[in-house]
Amino acid sequence: MGKGGMSHGETKDGQQENMAAWLLGVNTLKIQPFKLPPLGPHDVRVAMKAVGICGSDVHYLKTLRCADFVVKEPMVIGHECAGIIEEVGSEVKHLLPGDRVALEPGISCWRCNLCKEGRYNLCPDMKFFATPPVHGSLANQVVHPADLCFKLPENVSLEEGAMCEPLSVGVHACRRANVGPETNVLVMGAGPIGLVTMLAARAFGAPRIVIVDVDDYRLSVAKDLGADEIVKVSTNIQDVSEEAVLIHKAMGTGVDVTFDCAGFNKTMSTALSATRPGGKVCLVGMGHNEMTVPLTPAAAREVDVIGVFRYKNTWPLCLEFLRSGKIDVKPLITHRFGFTQEEVEEAFETSARGGSAIKVMFNL
Repeated sequence: MGKGGMSHGETKDGQQENMAAWLLGVNTLKIQPFKLPPLGPHDVRVAMKAVGICGSDVHYLKTLRCADFVVKEPMVIGHECAGIIEEVGSEVKHLLPGDRVALEPGISCWRCNLCKEGRYNLCPDMKFFATPPVHGSLANQVVHPADLCFKLPENVSLEEGAMCEPLSVGVHACRRANVGPETNVLVMGAGPIGLVTMLAARAFGAPRIVIVDVDDYRLSVAKDLGADEIVKVSTNIQDVSEEAVLIHKAMGTGVDVTFDCAGFNKTMSTALSATRPGGKVCLVGMGHNEMTVPLTPAAAREVDVIGVFRYKNTWPLCLEFLRSGKIDVKPLITHRFGFTQEEVEEAFETSARGGSAIKVMFNL
Protein backbone atom coordinates (compact mmCIF):
# COMPACT_ATOMS: atom_id res chain seq x y z
CA MET A 1 0.00 0.00 0.00
CA GLY A 2 3.05 2.25 -0.07
CA LYS A 3 2.91 5.36 2.00
CA GLY A 4 -0.82 5.75 2.39
CA GLY A 5 -1.06 9.13 0.71
CA MET A 6 0.59 12.25 -0.66
CA SER A 7 0.65 15.77 0.67
CA HIS A 8 -1.62 17.63 -1.75
CA GLY A 9 -4.53 16.79 -3.99
CA GLU A 10 -7.76 18.07 -5.39
CA THR A 11 -10.99 17.55 -3.50
CA LYS A 12 -13.02 14.66 -4.84
CA ASP A 13 -16.55 15.39 -6.08
CA GLY A 14 -16.71 18.57 -4.04
CA GLN A 15 -16.16 16.62 -0.80
CA GLN A 16 -14.35 18.36 2.01
CA GLU A 17 -10.59 18.02 1.58
CA ASN A 18 -8.95 15.40 3.80
CA MET A 19 -6.68 17.11 6.32
CA ALA A 20 -3.95 15.60 8.49
CA ALA A 21 -1.34 16.62 11.07
CA TRP A 22 2.00 16.69 9.26
CA LEU A 23 5.37 16.54 11.00
CA LEU A 24 7.44 19.02 8.96
CA GLY A 25 10.49 19.48 11.18
CA VAL A 26 11.68 19.53 14.79
CA ASN A 27 8.78 20.79 16.94
CA THR A 28 6.83 21.67 13.79
CA LEU A 29 3.39 20.16 13.21
CA LYS A 30 0.98 21.59 10.66
CA ILE A 31 -2.52 20.59 9.57
CA GLN A 32 -2.36 20.26 5.78
CA PRO A 33 -4.20 18.41 2.99
CA PHE A 34 -3.57 14.65 2.80
CA LYS A 35 -4.47 12.88 -0.43
CA LEU A 36 -5.58 9.30 0.18
CA PRO A 37 -4.63 6.41 -2.09
CA PRO A 38 -7.41 4.77 -4.13
CA LEU A 39 -9.53 2.25 -2.24
CA GLY A 40 -8.35 -1.29 -3.00
CA PRO A 41 -10.80 -4.23 -3.08
CA HIS A 42 -9.76 -5.34 0.43
CA ASP A 43 -9.47 -1.83 1.92
CA VAL A 44 -11.78 0.43 3.87
CA ARG A 45 -11.91 4.20 4.18
CA VAL A 46 -12.25 5.22 7.82
CA ALA A 47 -13.25 8.57 9.31
CA MET A 48 -10.91 8.97 12.29
CA LYS A 49 -12.73 9.81 15.53
CA ALA A 50 -10.21 9.13 18.34
CA VAL A 51 -6.42 9.29 18.06
CA GLY A 52 -4.06 9.01 21.04
CA ILE A 53 -0.56 10.45 21.38
CA CYS A 54 2.20 7.89 22.00
CA GLY A 55 5.67 8.52 23.40
CA SER A 56 7.10 7.65 19.97
CA ASP A 57 5.03 10.46 18.38
CA VAL A 58 6.60 12.91 20.85
CA HIS A 59 10.08 11.50 20.09
CA TYR A 60 9.56 12.11 16.38
CA LEU A 61 8.33 15.65 17.05
CA LYS A 62 11.28 16.53 19.30
CA THR A 63 14.10 14.77 17.43
CA LEU A 64 12.72 13.49 14.08
CA ARG A 65 13.78 10.00 15.10
CA CYS A 66 12.82 7.08 17.33
CA ALA A 67 15.39 4.31 17.76
CA ASP A 68 16.62 3.55 14.22
CA PHE A 69 13.64 5.15 12.45
CA VAL A 70 14.43 8.62 11.06
CA VAL A 71 11.99 11.13 9.55
CA LYS A 72 13.58 12.39 6.32
CA GLU A 73 10.54 13.98 4.65
CA PRO A 74 7.18 15.35 5.85
CA MET A 75 5.10 12.65 7.55
CA VAL A 76 1.56 12.41 8.92
CA ILE A 77 1.78 11.52 12.62
CA GLY A 78 -0.34 9.28 14.88
CA HIS A 79 -1.05 5.55 15.16
CA GLU A 80 -3.30 4.88 18.17
CA CYS A 81 -6.70 5.20 16.55
CA ALA A 82 -10.34 4.28 16.06
CA GLY A 83 -13.01 5.58 13.74
CA ILE A 84 -16.12 4.94 11.67
CA ILE A 85 -16.16 3.12 8.32
CA GLU A 86 -17.10 5.46 5.45
CA GLU A 87 -16.56 3.18 2.45
CA VAL A 88 -15.62 -0.46 1.89
CA GLY A 89 -13.73 -2.12 -0.96
CA SER A 90 -15.50 -4.48 -3.35
CA GLU A 91 -14.21 -7.65 -1.64
CA VAL A 92 -14.86 -6.57 1.96
CA LYS A 93 -17.64 -8.69 3.45
CA HIS A 94 -17.36 -8.31 7.25
CA LEU A 95 -17.57 -4.52 7.57
CA LEU A 96 -20.16 -1.93 6.51
CA PRO A 97 -20.24 1.87 6.36
CA GLY A 98 -21.19 3.13 9.80
CA ASP A 99 -19.34 0.38 11.69
CA ARG A 100 -17.13 1.64 14.53
CA VAL A 101 -13.66 0.08 14.36
CA ALA A 102 -10.27 0.03 16.10
CA LEU A 103 -7.33 0.00 13.70
CA GLU A 104 -4.24 -2.16 14.07
CA PRO A 105 -1.60 0.17 12.60
CA GLY A 106 0.92 -2.26 11.07
CA ILE A 107 0.60 -3.80 7.60
CA SER A 108 2.96 -6.78 7.24
CA CYS A 109 3.93 -8.46 3.95
CA TRP A 110 2.42 -11.92 4.73
CA ARG A 111 5.07 -13.46 2.45
CA CYS A 112 8.26 -13.63 4.55
CA ASN A 113 9.10 -16.52 6.87
CA LEU A 114 8.33 -14.48 10.00
CA CYS A 115 4.86 -13.63 8.71
CA LYS A 116 4.28 -17.27 7.74
CA GLU A 117 5.30 -18.33 11.27
CA GLY A 118 2.70 -15.93 12.65
CA ARG A 119 5.29 -13.54 14.07
CA TYR A 120 4.23 -10.80 11.71
CA ASN A 121 5.20 -8.04 14.17
CA LEU A 122 8.83 -8.81 13.23
CA CYS A 123 8.21 -8.53 9.46
CA PRO A 124 11.12 -6.64 7.85
CA ASP A 125 8.73 -5.03 5.36
CA MET A 126 6.23 -3.84 7.96
CA LYS A 127 4.39 -0.65 6.96
CA PHE A 128 3.35 0.92 10.25
CA PHE A 129 1.37 4.13 10.75
CA ALA A 130 3.72 7.07 11.46
CA THR A 131 6.91 5.03 11.31
CA PRO A 132 8.91 6.73 8.55
CA PRO A 133 8.40 6.82 5.66
CA VAL A 134 4.81 5.56 6.20
CA HIS A 135 2.13 8.14 6.99
CA GLY A 136 0.07 7.93 10.18
CA SER A 137 -3.55 8.37 11.15
CA LEU A 138 -4.01 11.79 12.78
CA ALA A 139 -6.23 12.79 9.87
CA ASN A 140 -9.89 13.22 8.99
CA GLN A 141 -9.77 9.96 7.02
CA VAL A 142 -7.39 7.10 6.25
CA VAL A 143 -7.44 4.08 3.94
CA HIS A 144 -6.49 0.81 5.65
CA PRO A 145 -6.78 -2.96 5.02
CA ALA A 146 -10.16 -4.21 6.24
CA ASP A 147 -8.58 -7.20 8.03
CA LEU A 148 -6.74 -4.76 10.32
CA CYS A 149 -9.98 -3.00 11.34
CA PHE A 150 -11.75 -4.57 14.29
CA LYS A 151 -15.40 -3.87 15.03
CA LEU A 152 -16.01 -2.35 18.44
CA PRO A 153 -18.48 -4.04 20.82
CA GLU A 154 -21.49 -1.82 21.51
CA ASN A 155 -20.36 -0.94 25.03
CA VAL A 156 -16.81 0.05 23.97
CA SER A 157 -16.27 3.71 23.02
CA LEU A 158 -14.13 5.01 20.16
CA GLU A 159 -11.61 6.37 22.67
CA GLU A 160 -11.34 2.93 24.27
CA GLY A 161 -10.95 1.50 20.76
CA ALA A 162 -7.93 3.76 20.21
CA MET A 163 -6.51 2.56 23.54
CA CYS A 164 -6.34 -1.00 22.15
CA GLU A 165 -3.02 -0.01 20.57
CA PRO A 166 -1.06 0.73 23.78
CA LEU A 167 -2.98 -2.00 25.61
CA SER A 168 -1.81 -4.45 22.92
CA VAL A 169 1.79 -3.88 24.01
CA GLY A 170 0.91 -5.01 27.54
CA VAL A 171 -1.13 -7.98 26.28
CA HIS A 172 1.68 -9.13 23.96
CA ALA A 173 4.24 -8.77 26.79
CA CYS A 174 2.06 -10.89 29.11
CA ARG A 175 1.74 -13.57 26.43
CA ARG A 176 5.51 -13.56 25.80
CA ALA A 177 6.17 -14.00 29.53
CA ASN A 178 3.35 -16.57 30.03
CA VAL A 179 1.68 -14.57 32.80
CA GLY A 180 -1.07 -16.50 34.60
CA PRO A 181 -2.77 -17.00 37.98
CA GLU A 182 0.49 -18.16 39.59
CA THR A 183 2.68 -15.31 38.29
CA ASN A 184 3.71 -12.57 40.71
CA VAL A 185 4.58 -9.56 38.60
CA LEU A 186 6.91 -6.58 39.03
CA VAL A 187 6.48 -3.61 36.67
CA MET A 188 9.31 -1.09 36.28
CA GLY A 189 7.86 2.26 35.22
CA ALA A 190 4.36 3.66 35.77
CA GLY A 191 4.04 5.55 32.48
CA PRO A 192 1.29 4.67 29.98
CA ILE A 193 2.92 1.38 28.90
CA GLY A 194 3.76 0.35 32.47
CA LEU A 195 0.16 1.01 33.48
CA VAL A 196 -1.41 -0.93 30.58
CA THR A 197 1.04 -3.80 31.23
CA MET A 198 -0.11 -3.83 34.85
CA LEU A 199 -3.79 -3.90 33.75
CA ALA A 200 -3.05 -6.68 31.24
CA ALA A 201 -1.15 -8.74 33.84
CA ARG A 202 -4.12 -8.50 36.18
CA ALA A 203 -6.52 -9.54 33.40
CA PHE A 204 -4.24 -12.53 32.68
CA GLY A 205 -4.68 -13.57 36.31
CA ALA A 206 -1.54 -12.28 38.06
CA PRO A 207 -2.38 -12.46 41.80
CA ARG A 208 0.14 -9.88 43.01
CA ILE A 209 1.57 -6.88 41.16
CA VAL A 210 4.17 -4.41 42.45
CA ILE A 211 4.94 -1.31 40.38
CA VAL A 212 8.04 0.87 40.68
CA ASP A 213 8.66 4.46 39.53
CA VAL A 214 10.57 7.64 40.41
CA ASP A 215 7.42 9.78 40.33
CA ASP A 216 4.92 10.02 43.20
CA TYR A 217 1.99 11.07 41.01
CA ARG A 218 2.39 8.16 38.60
CA LEU A 219 2.70 5.75 41.51
CA SER A 220 -0.54 7.09 43.01
CA VAL A 221 -2.27 6.52 39.65
CA ALA A 222 -0.89 2.95 39.58
CA LYS A 223 -2.26 2.34 43.09
CA ASP A 224 -5.67 3.70 42.06
CA LEU A 225 -5.64 1.38 39.04
CA GLY A 226 -5.10 -1.66 41.25
CA ALA A 227 -1.39 -2.16 41.96
CA ASP A 228 -1.01 -4.21 45.17
CA GLU A 229 2.07 -2.26 46.25
CA ILE A 230 4.06 0.69 44.93
CA VAL A 231 7.77 1.35 45.47
CA LYS A 232 9.38 4.73 44.87
CA VAL A 233 12.95 4.46 43.58
CA SER A 234 15.75 6.84 42.65
CA THR A 235 17.58 7.34 39.36
CA ASN A 236 20.88 6.47 41.05
CA ILE A 237 22.40 3.16 39.86
CA GLN A 238 24.12 2.79 43.27
CA ASP A 239 20.72 2.19 44.90
CA VAL A 240 19.86 -1.00 42.96
CA SER A 241 20.76 -3.48 45.74
CA GLU A 242 18.79 -1.78 48.51
CA GLU A 243 15.85 -1.10 46.18
CA ALA A 244 15.74 -4.80 45.24
CA VAL A 245 15.33 -5.51 48.98
CA LEU A 246 12.45 -2.98 49.17
CA ILE A 247 10.81 -4.65 46.16
CA HIS A 248 11.10 -8.11 47.75
CA LYS A 249 9.55 -6.74 50.94
CA ALA A 250 6.68 -5.19 48.95
CA MET A 251 6.09 -8.38 46.95
CA GLY A 252 6.22 -10.60 50.04
CA THR A 253 7.29 -13.52 47.84
CA GLY A 254 9.52 -14.16 44.81
CA VAL A 255 9.16 -12.01 41.67
CA ASP A 256 8.27 -14.46 38.90
CA VAL A 257 8.18 -11.98 36.01
CA THR A 258 9.47 -8.43 35.76
CA PHE A 259 8.37 -6.13 32.96
CA ASP A 260 10.85 -3.31 32.36
CA CYS A 261 8.61 -0.70 30.76
CA ALA A 262 11.28 2.02 30.85
CA GLY A 263 14.34 0.33 29.39
CA PHE A 264 17.20 2.12 31.14
CA ASN A 265 20.44 0.83 32.70
CA LYS A 266 19.00 1.35 36.17
CA THR A 267 15.58 -0.22 35.54
CA MET A 268 17.03 -3.26 33.78
CA SER A 269 19.68 -3.72 36.48
CA THR A 270 16.95 -3.60 39.13
CA ALA A 271 14.77 -6.00 37.15
CA LEU A 272 17.58 -8.56 36.80
CA SER A 273 18.49 -8.25 40.50
CA ALA A 274 14.92 -8.40 41.85
CA THR A 275 13.63 -11.33 39.78
CA ARG A 276 13.75 -14.74 41.48
CA PRO A 277 16.03 -17.56 40.26
CA GLY A 278 14.36 -19.20 37.26
CA GLY A 279 12.19 -16.13 36.65
CA LYS A 280 11.82 -13.93 33.60
CA VAL A 281 12.63 -10.33 32.74
CA CYS A 282 10.68 -8.93 29.83
CA LEU A 283 12.20 -5.81 28.22
CA VAL A 284 9.28 -3.71 26.94
CA GLY A 285 10.58 -0.13 27.12
CA MET A 286 13.37 1.10 24.88
CA GLY A 287 14.90 4.00 26.81
CA HIS A 288 18.56 3.16 26.21
CA ASN A 289 19.84 1.60 23.01
CA GLU A 290 22.85 0.10 24.80
CA MET A 291 23.01 -0.88 28.46
CA THR A 292 25.55 -2.06 30.99
CA VAL A 293 23.70 -4.52 33.23
CA PRO A 294 24.63 -7.37 35.64
CA LEU A 295 23.83 -10.11 33.15
CA THR A 296 26.24 -12.77 34.44
CA PRO A 297 24.81 -13.03 37.97
CA ALA A 298 21.30 -13.11 36.46
CA ALA A 299 22.35 -15.86 34.03
CA ALA A 300 23.82 -17.83 36.94
CA ARG A 301 20.34 -17.73 38.50
CA GLU A 302 18.82 -18.78 35.13
CA VAL A 303 16.81 -15.58 34.75
CA ASP A 304 15.49 -15.47 31.19
CA VAL A 305 15.54 -12.16 29.30
CA ILE A 306 12.66 -11.81 26.84
CA GLY A 307 12.39 -9.19 24.10
CA VAL A 308 9.12 -7.56 23.11
CA PHE A 309 8.40 -5.63 19.92
CA ARG A 310 4.93 -4.17 19.44
CA TYR A 311 2.33 -6.97 19.30
CA LYS A 312 0.57 -9.56 17.15
CA ASN A 313 -3.02 -10.82 17.09
CA THR A 314 -3.97 -8.79 20.15
CA TRP A 315 -6.97 -6.67 19.08
CA PRO A 316 -9.69 -9.33 19.55
CA LEU A 317 -8.48 -10.08 23.10
CA CYS A 318 -8.09 -6.37 23.97
CA LEU A 319 -11.64 -5.69 22.80
CA GLU A 320 -12.93 -8.65 24.80
CA PHE A 321 -11.14 -7.40 27.94
CA LEU A 322 -12.74 -3.96 27.41
CA ARG A 323 -16.19 -5.39 26.59
CA SER A 324 -16.24 -7.65 29.66
CA GLY A 325 -14.91 -4.97 32.00
CA LYS A 326 -11.84 -7.06 32.89
CA ILE A 327 -9.80 -4.00 31.89
CA ASP A 328 -10.86 -0.35 32.22
CA VAL A 329 -8.62 2.00 30.24
CA LYS A 330 -10.83 5.06 30.65
CA PRO A 331 -8.95 6.44 33.71
CA LEU A 332 -5.74 6.55 31.65
CA ILE A 333 -7.20 9.19 29.30
CA THR A 334 -6.37 12.39 31.17
CA HIS A 335 -6.50 15.09 28.48
CA ARG A 336 -8.65 15.63 25.38
CA PHE A 337 -8.22 17.95 22.41
CA GLY A 338 -9.99 18.73 19.14
CA PHE A 339 -8.39 18.76 15.70
CA THR A 340 -7.34 22.37 15.09
CA GLN A 341 -3.82 23.73 14.54
CA GLU A 342 -3.76 25.29 18.03
CA GLU A 343 -5.11 22.19 19.75
CA VAL A 344 -2.72 19.82 17.94
CA GLU A 345 0.24 21.91 19.13
CA GLU A 346 -1.13 22.19 22.66
CA ALA A 347 -1.89 18.46 22.85
CA PHE A 348 1.67 17.49 21.92
CA GLU A 349 3.11 20.02 24.38
CA THR A 350 0.85 18.57 27.10
CA SER A 351 1.97 15.01 26.31
CA ALA A 352 5.66 15.99 26.17
CA ARG A 353 5.47 17.81 29.52
CA GLY A 354 4.32 14.67 31.30
CA GLY A 355 3.29 15.68 34.79
CA SER A 356 -0.37 14.75 35.24
CA ALA A 357 -0.76 13.77 31.57
CA ILE A 358 -0.96 10.03 30.99
CA LYS A 359 -2.83 9.54 27.71
CA VAL A 360 -3.63 12.58 25.58
CA MET A 361 -6.46 11.93 23.12
CA PHE A 362 -7.74 13.77 20.05
CA ASN A 363 -11.48 13.73 19.35
CA LEU A 364 -12.00 14.39 15.64
